[in-house]
Amino acid sequence: MTLKIACYGVRENEIPFFHKLNIYNFQLHLLKPLLSHENIETADGVDAILLRANCVADRQNMSKLSEYGVKYVFTRTVGYNHIDLQAAKDYNMYVARVPSYSPNAIAELALTLAMSLLRHTAYTTSKTAQKDFTVDPVMFSKEIRNCKVGIIGTGKIGLTEAKLFKGLGATVLGYDIYQSEEAKQVVTFKELDDLLSESDVVSLHVPYFPGENEKMVNESFISKMKDGSILINTARGELQDNEAILKALQTNKLAGFATDVFANEKEIFFQKFSNDEKLDPIVKALIELYPRVLITPHIGSNTDEALKNMLETSFKNFYDTLTKGSTPNAVSLPNK
Repeated sequence: MTLKIACYGVRENEIPFFHKLNIYNFQLHLLKPLLSHENIETADGVDAILLRANCVADRQNMSKLSEYGVKYVFTRTVGYNHIDLQAAKDYNMYVARVPSYSPNAIAELALTLAMSLLRHTAYTTSKTAQKDFTVDPVMFSKEIRNCKVGIIGTGKIGLTEAKLFKGLGATVLGYDIYQSEEAKQVVTFKELDDLLSESDVVSLHVPYFPGENEKMVNESFISKMKDGSILINTARGELQDNEAILKALQTNKLAGFATDVFANEKEIFFQKFSNDEKLDPIVKALIELYPRVLITPHIGSNTDEALKNMLETSFKNFYDTLTKGSTPNAVSLPNK
Protein backbone atom coordinates (compact mmCIF):
# COMPACT_ATOMS: atom_id res chain seq x y z
CA MET A 1 0.00 0.00 0.00
CA THR A 2 1.24 3.48 -0.88
CA LEU A 3 0.69 5.72 2.10
CA LYS A 4 -0.89 9.05 1.22
CA ILE A 5 0.33 11.80 3.52
CA ALA A 6 -0.84 15.41 3.68
CA CYS A 7 2.07 17.52 4.96
CA TYR A 8 1.12 20.91 6.39
CA GLY A 9 3.12 24.09 6.83
CA VAL A 10 5.59 23.21 4.07
CA ARG A 11 7.68 26.22 3.13
CA GLU A 12 8.96 26.70 -0.41
CA ASN A 13 12.58 26.08 0.56
CA GLU A 14 11.57 22.81 2.25
CA ILE A 15 9.99 21.18 -0.80
CA PRO A 16 13.25 19.73 -2.24
CA PHE A 17 14.05 18.20 1.18
CA PHE A 18 10.66 16.46 1.34
CA HIS A 19 11.21 14.86 -2.07
CA LYS A 20 14.87 13.97 -1.55
CA LEU A 21 14.32 12.37 1.86
CA ASN A 22 11.19 10.43 0.84
CA ILE A 23 13.12 7.18 0.47
CA TYR A 24 10.03 5.09 1.20
CA ASN A 25 8.16 6.56 -1.78
CA PHE A 26 5.19 7.81 0.19
CA GLN A 27 2.62 9.76 -1.79
CA LEU A 28 3.13 13.26 -0.42
CA HIS A 29 0.67 16.14 -0.67
CA LEU A 30 2.69 19.22 0.29
CA LEU A 31 0.58 22.07 1.61
CA LYS A 32 1.87 25.54 2.48
CA PRO A 33 -0.85 26.51 5.01
CA LEU A 34 -0.90 25.17 8.55
CA LEU A 35 -3.79 22.84 9.31
CA SER A 36 -6.76 24.84 10.59
CA HIS A 37 -10.53 24.59 10.98
CA GLU A 38 -10.88 26.44 7.68
CA ASN A 39 -8.81 24.04 5.54
CA ILE A 40 -9.48 20.69 7.23
CA GLU A 41 -11.08 19.39 4.03
CA THR A 42 -7.60 19.23 2.46
CA ALA A 43 -7.06 16.05 4.48
CA ASP A 44 -9.95 14.27 2.78
CA GLY A 45 -8.59 11.32 0.80
CA VAL A 46 -5.28 10.80 2.63
CA ASP A 47 -4.26 8.11 5.10
CA ALA A 48 -2.04 10.27 7.28
CA ILE A 49 -1.09 13.83 8.08
CA LEU A 50 2.23 15.37 9.07
CA LEU A 51 1.96 18.55 11.12
CA ARG A 52 4.27 21.24 12.37
CA ALA A 53 3.90 23.57 15.37
CA ASN A 54 0.75 25.73 15.46
CA CYS A 55 -1.27 23.34 13.31
CA VAL A 56 -4.72 22.73 14.80
CA ALA A 57 -5.42 19.11 15.68
CA ASP A 58 -8.09 19.70 18.30
CA ARG A 59 -11.17 17.56 18.83
CA GLN A 60 -13.11 19.36 16.10
CA ASN A 61 -10.46 18.64 13.50
CA MET A 62 -9.76 15.14 14.81
CA SER A 63 -13.44 14.34 14.37
CA LYS A 64 -13.29 15.42 10.73
CA LEU A 65 -10.05 13.54 10.18
CA SER A 66 -11.71 10.41 11.51
CA GLU A 67 -14.59 10.88 9.08
CA TYR A 68 -12.06 11.15 6.26
CA GLY A 69 -10.42 7.88 7.32
CA VAL A 70 -7.13 9.40 8.49
CA LYS A 71 -5.37 6.87 10.74
CA TYR A 72 -2.08 8.59 11.54
CA VAL A 73 -1.63 12.08 13.00
CA PHE A 74 2.12 12.69 13.18
CA THR A 75 4.03 15.88 13.93
CA ARG A 76 7.56 16.78 12.85
CA THR A 77 8.13 18.66 16.08
CA VAL A 78 9.31 17.79 19.58
CA GLY A 79 6.23 19.35 21.15
CA TYR A 80 2.81 17.83 20.54
CA ASN A 81 0.48 20.04 22.57
CA HIS A 82 -1.23 21.03 19.31
CA ILE A 83 -2.66 17.49 19.11
CA ASP A 84 -5.63 16.48 21.27
CA LEU A 85 -4.42 13.13 22.56
CA GLN A 86 -7.74 12.26 24.18
CA ALA A 87 -9.50 12.81 20.87
CA ALA A 88 -6.85 10.72 19.13
CA LYS A 89 -7.53 7.89 21.57
CA ASP A 90 -11.29 8.24 21.18
CA TYR A 91 -11.04 8.08 17.38
CA ASN A 92 -8.41 5.31 17.42
CA MET A 93 -5.74 7.43 15.75
CA TYR A 94 -2.01 6.83 16.10
CA VAL A 95 0.14 9.82 17.08
CA ALA A 96 3.93 10.18 16.82
CA ARG A 97 6.47 12.97 17.05
CA VAL A 98 10.15 13.77 16.48
CA PRO A 99 11.84 13.59 19.91
CA SER A 100 14.90 15.62 18.95
CA TYR A 101 16.70 17.34 16.11
CA SER A 102 19.84 19.40 15.64
CA PRO A 103 20.48 21.21 18.94
CA ASN A 104 22.82 23.55 17.08
CA ALA A 105 19.89 25.10 15.23
CA ILE A 106 18.31 26.62 18.34
CA ALA A 107 21.59 27.16 20.19
CA GLU A 108 23.09 29.12 17.29
CA LEU A 109 20.03 31.36 17.08
CA ALA A 110 20.15 32.05 20.83
CA LEU A 111 23.84 32.93 20.53
CA THR A 112 23.22 35.16 17.51
CA LEU A 113 20.43 37.07 19.25
CA ALA A 114 22.49 37.51 22.41
CA MET A 115 25.53 38.77 20.53
CA SER A 116 23.36 41.12 18.43
CA LEU A 117 22.03 42.72 21.60
CA LEU A 118 25.39 42.75 23.37
CA ARG A 119 27.17 44.43 20.45
CA HIS A 120 24.15 46.58 19.50
CA THR A 121 24.37 45.43 15.89
CA ALA A 122 20.66 45.81 15.18
CA TYR A 123 20.74 49.34 16.58
CA THR A 124 23.86 50.22 14.60
CA THR A 125 22.80 48.75 11.27
CA SER A 126 19.36 50.37 11.55
CA LYS A 127 21.20 53.70 11.71
CA THR A 128 23.56 52.96 8.84
CA ALA A 129 20.59 51.78 6.76
CA GLN A 130 19.39 55.39 7.07
CA LYS A 131 22.85 56.57 5.91
CA ASP A 132 23.77 57.67 9.41
CA PHE A 133 27.33 56.52 10.03
CA THR A 134 27.97 58.45 13.23
CA VAL A 135 29.15 56.56 16.31
CA ASP A 136 27.23 57.23 19.52
CA PRO A 137 27.52 55.98 23.12
CA VAL A 138 24.90 53.25 22.60
CA MET A 139 27.31 51.43 20.30
CA PHE A 140 29.83 50.90 23.11
CA SER A 141 29.73 47.34 24.44
CA LYS A 142 31.43 44.72 26.55
CA GLU A 143 33.36 41.89 24.97
CA ILE A 144 31.74 38.52 25.55
CA ARG A 145 34.95 37.19 27.13
CA ASN A 146 34.39 39.70 29.93
CA CYS A 147 30.82 38.51 30.49
CA LYS A 148 29.08 35.74 32.34
CA VAL A 149 26.39 33.84 30.43
CA GLY A 150 23.75 31.96 32.40
CA ILE A 151 22.16 28.94 30.73
CA ILE A 152 18.93 27.77 32.37
CA GLY A 153 18.42 24.19 31.21
CA THR A 154 21.60 22.34 30.23
CA GLY A 155 20.15 19.58 28.10
CA LYS A 156 21.25 19.06 24.50
CA ILE A 157 20.37 22.56 23.31
CA GLY A 158 21.49 24.43 26.42
CA LEU A 159 24.76 22.53 26.56
CA THR A 160 25.41 23.23 22.87
CA GLU A 161 24.89 26.94 23.46
CA ALA A 162 27.14 26.79 26.52
CA LYS A 163 29.93 25.26 24.41
CA LEU A 164 29.50 27.98 21.78
CA PHE A 165 29.74 30.76 24.35
CA LYS A 166 32.66 29.10 26.09
CA GLY A 167 34.42 28.93 22.74
CA LEU A 168 34.09 32.70 22.53
CA GLY A 169 35.73 33.07 25.91
CA ALA A 170 32.71 33.73 28.10
CA THR A 171 32.35 32.40 31.62
CA VAL A 172 29.33 30.11 31.39
CA LEU A 173 27.08 29.42 34.36
CA GLY A 174 24.39 26.76 34.39
CA TYR A 175 21.25 25.84 36.26
CA ASP A 176 19.47 22.53 35.94
CA ILE A 177 17.75 20.12 38.30
CA TYR A 178 19.76 17.36 36.64
CA GLN A 179 23.46 18.24 36.39
CA SER A 180 24.97 15.93 33.80
CA GLU A 181 28.63 15.01 33.93
CA GLU A 182 29.08 16.35 30.40
CA ALA A 183 27.58 19.70 31.35
CA LYS A 184 29.86 19.91 34.39
CA GLN A 185 32.83 19.98 32.03
CA VAL A 186 31.48 23.13 30.36
CA VAL A 187 29.46 25.18 32.85
CA THR A 188 29.78 26.15 36.48
CA PHE A 189 26.50 25.11 38.08
CA LYS A 190 24.87 27.66 40.36
CA GLU A 191 21.66 28.03 42.31
CA LEU A 192 19.13 29.86 40.15
CA ASP A 193 19.17 33.08 42.19
CA ASP A 194 22.97 33.23 42.03
CA LEU A 195 22.99 32.62 38.28
CA LEU A 196 20.49 35.43 37.75
CA SER A 197 22.36 37.92 39.89
CA GLU A 198 25.73 37.22 38.23
CA SER A 199 24.88 36.78 34.54
CA ASP A 200 25.18 39.47 31.88
CA VAL A 201 23.18 37.24 29.53
CA VAL A 202 20.49 34.75 30.59
CA SER A 203 19.29 32.19 28.04
CA LEU A 204 16.34 29.83 28.54
CA HIS A 205 16.36 26.20 27.40
CA VAL A 206 13.80 24.51 29.61
CA PRO A 207 10.65 22.63 28.55
CA TYR A 208 7.20 23.96 29.29
CA PHE A 209 5.19 22.01 31.84
CA PRO A 210 1.53 23.14 31.85
CA GLY A 211 0.39 24.05 35.32
CA GLU A 212 3.94 24.12 36.65
CA ASN A 213 6.15 26.75 35.05
CA GLU A 214 3.92 29.16 33.16
CA LYS A 215 5.44 32.64 33.25
CA MET A 216 8.46 31.49 35.23
CA VAL A 217 10.17 34.61 33.90
CA ASN A 218 8.02 36.98 35.92
CA GLU A 219 8.56 40.13 37.95
CA SER A 220 10.16 38.21 40.81
CA PHE A 221 12.49 36.32 38.46
CA ILE A 222 13.58 39.50 36.70
CA SER A 223 14.12 41.37 39.97
CA LYS A 224 16.87 38.87 40.77
CA MET A 225 18.66 39.46 37.47
CA LYS A 226 21.73 41.64 37.16
CA ASP A 227 20.88 45.25 36.30
CA GLY A 228 21.35 45.92 32.60
CA SER A 229 21.44 42.26 31.61
CA ILE A 230 20.08 40.60 28.49
CA LEU A 231 17.34 37.95 28.38
CA ILE A 232 17.01 35.38 25.58
CA ASN A 233 14.15 32.90 25.11
CA THR A 234 14.32 30.36 22.30
CA ALA A 235 12.49 27.71 24.34
CA ARG A 236 8.74 28.22 24.85
CA GLY A 237 6.66 31.39 24.92
CA GLU A 238 4.61 30.16 27.85
CA LEU A 239 7.68 30.55 30.05
CA GLN A 240 7.71 34.34 29.82
CA ASP A 241 5.51 37.01 31.38
CA ASN A 242 5.48 39.58 28.57
CA GLU A 243 4.14 42.36 30.77
CA ALA A 244 6.89 41.88 33.37
CA ILE A 245 9.54 41.84 30.64
CA LEU A 246 8.12 45.01 29.09
CA LYS A 247 8.20 46.78 32.45
CA ALA A 248 11.79 45.68 33.04
CA LEU A 249 12.82 47.09 29.66
CA GLN A 250 11.00 50.37 30.24
CA THR A 251 12.75 50.84 33.59
CA ASN A 252 16.11 49.71 32.12
CA LYS A 253 16.32 46.79 34.52
CA LEU A 254 16.88 44.79 31.32
CA ALA A 255 19.15 46.18 28.61
CA GLY A 256 17.69 43.92 25.95
CA PHE A 257 15.35 41.03 25.24
CA ALA A 258 15.14 38.58 22.36
CA THR A 259 12.59 35.86 21.77
CA ASP A 260 11.81 33.30 19.10
CA VAL A 261 8.57 32.31 20.82
CA PHE A 262 5.33 33.62 22.28
CA ALA A 263 2.42 31.98 24.02
CA ASN A 264 -0.51 31.65 21.59
CA GLU A 265 1.95 32.48 18.85
CA LYS A 266 -0.31 31.22 16.08
CA GLU A 267 -2.17 34.51 16.59
CA ILE A 268 1.04 36.39 15.71
CA PHE A 269 3.54 34.35 13.76
CA PHE A 270 3.41 33.19 10.14
CA GLN A 271 1.21 36.07 9.00
CA LYS A 272 1.74 39.63 7.83
CA PHE A 273 -0.21 42.41 9.51
CA SER A 274 -1.36 45.36 7.44
CA ASN A 275 -2.10 47.08 10.72
CA ASP A 276 -1.51 46.19 14.34
CA GLU A 277 -5.07 46.31 15.63
CA LYS A 278 -5.13 42.54 16.08
CA LEU A 279 -1.89 42.45 18.02
CA ASP A 280 -1.87 41.96 21.76
CA PRO A 281 -1.03 45.42 23.19
CA ILE A 282 1.85 44.08 25.30
CA VAL A 283 3.36 42.29 22.30
CA LYS A 284 2.89 45.45 20.26
CA ALA A 285 4.70 47.49 22.92
CA LEU A 286 7.59 44.99 22.89
CA ILE A 287 7.84 45.20 19.10
CA GLU A 288 8.02 48.97 19.32
CA LEU A 289 11.11 48.72 21.54
CA TYR A 290 13.18 47.45 18.60
CA PRO A 291 16.21 47.36 18.43
CA ARG A 292 16.40 46.69 22.18
CA VAL A 293 13.88 43.92 21.57
CA LEU A 294 14.58 41.38 18.84
CA ILE A 295 11.80 39.00 17.79
CA THR A 296 12.12 36.11 15.36
CA PRO A 297 9.02 34.12 14.25
CA HIS A 298 9.86 30.67 15.67
CA ILE A 299 12.75 30.05 13.26
CA GLY A 300 15.00 28.24 15.74
CA SER A 301 14.61 24.94 13.89
CA ASN A 302 14.58 26.53 10.44
CA THR A 303 17.95 25.15 9.33
CA ASP A 304 19.09 22.55 6.83
CA GLU A 305 20.25 20.05 9.44
CA ALA A 306 17.21 20.39 11.71
CA LEU A 307 14.83 19.99 8.76
CA LYS A 308 16.73 16.91 7.60
CA ASN A 309 16.49 15.40 11.10
CA MET A 310 12.76 16.16 11.33
CA LEU A 311 11.87 14.65 7.98
CA GLU A 312 14.08 11.56 8.27
CA THR A 313 12.59 10.76 11.67
CA SER A 314 9.03 11.49 10.53
CA PHE A 315 9.29 9.27 7.47
CA LYS A 316 10.88 6.52 9.57
CA ASN A 317 7.99 6.88 12.04
CA PHE A 318 5.53 6.24 9.22
CA TYR A 319 7.58 3.33 7.83
CA ASP A 320 7.98 1.64 11.22
CA THR A 321 4.30 2.03 11.98
CA LEU A 322 3.32 0.48 8.67
CA THR A 323 5.82 -2.38 8.77
CA LYS A 324 6.09 -3.09 12.49
CA GLY A 325 2.81 -1.74 13.81
CA SER A 326 4.47 0.90 16.01
CA THR A 327 7.28 3.43 16.36
CA PRO A 328 9.38 4.23 19.45
CA ASN A 329 8.34 7.86 18.96
CA ALA A 330 4.63 7.22 19.48
CA VAL A 331 2.75 9.60 21.79
CA SER A 332 -0.26 8.67 23.87
CA LEU A 333 -2.09 9.72 27.00
CA PRO A 334 -0.23 8.77 30.18
CA ASN A 335 -1.67 5.91 32.18
CA LYS A 336 -3.64 7.09 35.17
